[in-house]
Amino acid sequence: MICITGKCGTPGGTGCTQPCTWIGHCCGDSCQTENDCDGSLVCVNGKCSAGSFGDTTVRPTVRTTAVTSDGSSGTCSPSGVLRGTNTNCNTENMSECCQAGKTYDQYRCSPSSTSSAILTLNSFQEGGDGGGAGACFGRFYPDTQRVVALSTGWYNGGSRCGKTITINGNGRTTTAVVVDECDSVNGCDAEHAGQPPCRYNIVDGSPAVWAALGVPESDRGEMNISWSD
Repeated sequence: MICITGKCGTPGGTGCTQPCTWIGHCCGDSCQTENDCDGSLVCVNGKCSAGSFGDTTVRPTVRTTAVTSDGSSGTCSPSGVLRGTNTNCNTENMSECCQAGKTYDQYRCSPSSTSSAILTLNSFQEGGDGGGAGACFGRFYPDTQRVVALSTGWYNGGSRCGKTITINGNGRTTTAVVVDECDSVNGCDAEHAGQPPCRYNIVDGSPAVWAALGVPESDRGEMNISWSD
């Protein structure tokens, strides 16, 4: 399921009553940490479920085979937590906003396999919900250009900047150029448009990427994909 106009549903299908935001998984979807679920949900026994953690709750440490920021494979676990603050937030594309006092896991790694990733929606235009200019070249990009940002581990210190990746999703294939990092460590500030750190398995795509995959505007939010260099 993905988030469709604020409700969980499937592309081309009808939504259900469970509220959601574009950044998170819906109720009943698989998860490993709370950050894999919508902001109003928590991860319980591997499934996103209703409820919330108190500020003093210790989250489980999740380990997964991953590629670290230097490109080596190994064990990936949260590198720390970031406590949210009230920062002006750009809510374009139903972006999730940081909540004051809530803690967000930080990751410096991404899965070693790129066969299971999540495509999210982002505007790389100046003033868009992407925040500052792309980390690769210090530029902004129109929504009509197929560009992406990769989670910190996959971004790998900028080693993929300017490279074209192939994205498979919704029964289609397209290509896009890597121009930015979807920061899995930092967030909740003006540079990141008031949004929390990215999850570790995100390909943040421009509207043009979603269009090339044949997803209607009303169904865009997040979608399971695979990608390759």
